[in-house]
Parts: sequence; structure tokens; C-alpha cells
Amino acid sequence: MRIVGSIDHPLLKITIFRNDNRLSVKFESGLYEQTYKFRDGEGVESVEDVHRLVDEAFISKVAALMQPMNEARIAALSRPASGVGEEEFEEII
Repeated sequence: MRIVGSIDHPLLKITIFRNDNRLSVKFESGLYEQTYKFRDGEGVESVEDVHRLVDEAFISKVAALMQPMNEARIAALSRPASGVGEEEFEEII
């Protein structure tokens, strides 16, 4: 996989990757990231196609999904770990 482009945005880091017969677009915001993959034949064959696809409406939906991701992480961290304790790890000398 190699980086073939990026899209400027004030809140998100948006990177375009090429891997074999597909393009991927990764959106990053702090601790969270979303990746969308497009195979050849879906109408997304080039970096220019990705730029046309990733419009403000698409970016808006991606950004809106970051909030539930944050909420899920916070909820998971606030729950006590079940069944995991220090006694379950073998001692290393």
C-alpha cells in the first residue's frame, strides 16, 4: 500500500492510498480513524475520482461518525475490566 494523495481539510487528515486494484481513503481525527475502500470498477479509479467523491456531504457524514466512536471508547474505558487481573499473567523473572 502506498500513499498517492491527500485532501486538505481543516479538521480531518484525509489520505488516499493505492493497494493493488483498489483505492482507500483514510480519515483521521485525533485517536479515531475511518477507512473507506473502493475496488476498481466501482467508478473510483483515480485520485481525481476520489476528490470528486469525497465532497463536503461525504466528509460531514464521516465527521459525524467520529462522535459515536468517541462515545463507544469512553464507555468501554469506564467499564471495569471483566475477568482480567494481574494474577492471570505468568510471572517473568
